[in-house]
Amino acid sequence: MKKTILPILLFALLTYCLPMVSLLLPAAGADDGANPFFGFGGGASSPSSAAPAPTPAPGALTGGKDPNAAPAQTGDSPVILIQNAADSSVLEVPVLDYMIGAAASEMPVNWPDEALKAQAVASHSYALYQRDHADTDKLGGAWFSADPARRQGYMTEEVLRSYWGDAYSENYARLKSLFEPIVDKVLTWEGAPAAACYHAISCGRTEASENVWSEALPYLAGVDSTLDLAAEGYEQTVTYTAQQMYDALTASFAGVDLTAKPGKWFGDAKYTDAGYVQSIQVGGVFAKGTDVRAALGLRSACFTVQYVDGAFAVTTKGYGHGVGLSQWGAKNMALTGKSFSEILAAYFPGTALEVLG
Repeated sequence: MKKTILPILLFALLTYCLPMVSLLLPAAGADDGANPFFGFGGGASSPSSAAPAPTPAPGALTGGKDPNAAPAQTGDSPVILIQNAADSSVLEVPVLDYMIGAAASEMPVNWPDEALKAQAVASHSYALYQRDHADTDKLGGAWFSADPARRQGYMTEEVLRSYWGDAYSENYARLKSLFEPIVDKVLTWEGAPAAACYHAISCGRTEASENVWSEALPYLAGVDSTLDLAAEGYEQTVTYTAQQMYDALTASFAGVDLTAKPGKWFGDAKYTDAGYVQSIQVGGVFAKGTDVRAALGLRSACFTVQYVDGAFAVTTKGYGHGVGLSQWGAKNMALTGKSFSEILAAYFPGTALEVLG
């Protein structure tokens, strides 16, 4: 699929970062951008999207706290504390309601049972990880931020009723029946809740956390996810005029020299083991692939750039930051008969699924 866009408009839409989780991992571990499934009129077959996320400084995965310090709390919690991005109020949400509202904001309700269950457990686990690591003082006591009104990160009952309309009772009952038996299941690493983040589609292999957020976590080192290659929207091409590209690059990168012909603006690229752009020459300077993704509002940091017939064609593979659970991968694994626990074990190797006491 090829389409032409105005980078400034796209960037304005996409830079609303789903989480707002005090610059930790993306909100509630989610994909790091505006959600086309719910947020800006995308198709009902798409889960969460892929706007560029800021790259936190080292230590950001632990909220700037001492990673060796004791967590703020241990064990399961009767409620999830969420900062409402619309007004900074703190929502106290029962765990089951959170799992329903979070999963509904991330996946179509008609997706396979096991994919929805994997998403719900990942959301719950990530929320508890945020509880233990986020700087809650900056969030008014909340663990992370979401925007229910925009259907991003979590949806309240009011929003679900508005969104589902006459199907509310049926959809709510479906998700409740799926999640009630696993409401106390948490994905853990060494006995503590894991940062079970997620995204829409990988490029065929998930990305290592340190290539996106600077800090390495053993269970986020990247795994094969070849079923993503069959995902809807896996590969897309966006075109930019030379002026659009010039404006986007000069606004984002200091010291770039774009006095050469446009075909010379981009140079050699280096890639991560997963296949995402680690760095690329832009106007004589090396820029991080994640920063180029942010500058151009790309769906993914797995991209190639070509200058043909007076325009730039940027082709991306995958959708999102690429770390953790691939939602389309989870869907396709579920369709092959994999259980939610097998899906989670595949995307978060070395973690355990347990009840925290």
